[in-house]
Amino acid sequence: MARAQGARAQMALAFEASYGTPPSTGFKLMPFASSSLGAEQPLLASELLGYGRDPLAPIKDALTADGDVVIPIDIEAFGYWLKAAFGAPTSTGTTPKVHTFTSGSWALPSFTLETGMPEVPRYALYTGCLLDQLSWSMQRSGLLTATAKIIAQGEAIATTSAAGTPSAITLQRFGHFNGAIKRNGTALGQVVSAEISYSNNLERVETIRADGKIEGADPAMASLTGKFDVRFADNTLVSQALDGAPCELEFSYSLGANASLSFTAHAVYLPRPRLEIQGPQGIQASFDWQAAKASSPPRMCTVVLTNSIASYA
Repeated sequence: MARAQGARAQMALAFEASYGTPPSTGFKLMPFASSSLGAEQPLLASELLGYGRDPLAPIKDALTADGDVVIPIDIEAFGYWLKAAFGAPTSTGTTPKVHTFTSGSWALPSFTLETGMPEVPRYALYTGCLLDQLSWSMQRSGLLTATAKIIAQGEAIATTSAAGTPSAITLQRFGHFNGAIKRNGTALGQVVSAEISYSNNLERVETIRADGKIEGADPAMASLTGKFDVRFADNTLVSQALDGAPCELEFSYSLGANASLSFTAHAVYLPRPRLEIQGPQGIQASFDWQAAKASSPPRMCTVVLTNSIASYA
């Protein structure tokens, strides 16, 4: 009897024309490192008395389908996750193509995601998926991955794939070595590590339905937060924190003119940090920053992905 192995697992993604309705074509084979996406339905213990000391059978509670998917930050596939987070981009150019994603959209595209374990076989189809949060870290070395938090409407299990034969994606990953951070257009030095987290703050619409699924998930106020640890070498960031003025932060990766990714937060506010002296080693400062809507451009953030994909529409 075959046993499921992560090495043989597959993930396919396609965007939906209407929420909760899986498309019949258009699936892409997505690279991923791990996934906790799944449906769970807890049991409620019986509270009834008068039947002796042994409890009666439990009943099923509400169904929840959600989880995290750890994905590589790459040149092509990451664009589909950006579309899920921000909506369809504006694409310009010929070779390369420049895809511009912006925050502030009122409507987010839903998508269907299928995870497959072919040796069992078990194929889990998650419909009505919406991206709640996209986050990642920047550091000096290691594998560069992001975490996508997903809220799905429901899960359907089958022994055959509903995705057919997904289209393959050319995988070319960015690495931490390719990363850079700029503040107001100038390279920000002395940064040891950084964290970036964009959230749509989805609210589940939990109506009464015979199938146990949610009605949808509505985006609330978006948020863009993060943290960076810097070696204390000057008062630039501390002075900004004391003044309360915003700055622009750009987090970018580049593999050349035809393959790059930039994530720009246009108005970032810094808190006043605590500078601790913990011994003879170097002194570091940590800033838990928050981004807000800027006056120009009138949005919180802009993401620009440059690659050879014609369109993410």
